[in-house]
Amino acid sequence: MTDEQIVQSNWARSDPSLDTNPASSFWRNSLPTYMDADAHGKPDPTHRTEVRTRWTAKNLYFLFVCPYDDLNLKPNPNRLAETNKLWNWDVAEVFIGADFTNIRRYKEFEVSPQGEWVDLEIDLSKPHHGDGWKWNSGFEVAARIDEAAHVWYGAMKIPYSAIDTRRPAQGNTLRINLFRSQGPASARHQIAWRSPMSDSFHVPERFGLLRLVKK
Repeated sequence: MTDEQIVQSNWARSDPSLDTNPASSFWRNSLPTYMDADAHGKPDPTHRTEVRTRWTAKNLYFLFVCPYDDLNLKPNPNRLAETNKLWNWDVAEVFIGADFTNIRRYKEFEVSPQGEWVDLEIDLSKPHHGDGWKWNSGFEVAARIDEAAHVWYGAMKIPYSAIDTRRPAQGNTLRINLFRSQGPASARHQIAWRSPMSDSFHVPERFGLLRLVKK
């Protein structure tokens, strides 16, 4: 695969408190990846989204830096329990799996600008894979909105064991895609790292790779 199809996650020695500041020491030591096209591959530079990732002996971290025009937020947000169908509002999403044999099996993690979250176990072979939101990974999220700059930040801390049966280690690779939904239905932007070339994000054939790197 080319570098454009690989996300590099850099090692961190310890697990910090979840942090949404891309200039912090934790996130500065990560390599940014960018999402800048829609689901069908059309460039969307106005909503170019930066993604950073790191890993530790226990967890996998992601940070999304999301420029926006108008936010589409769910009224009365619940940050204490997961929000099913959170994807109907503004979210940043990680689709990730360790199964290279059955690529239709993977996990989905979402965070909203308000700090809402949902995690799903996906198996596209099952007729009712929408029930996957009942699965619980134990992941954590943090989010904040910078209204003056028109940017929101969303961070995730995902237990590595929720994704992979292997222990996290230098050189491990996972199958991954990154997405973002932004704006009201009348002006919706669907932004992708690896464009699925479909109205659905659930096209595992279009995933790239995430590689754990210990520097």
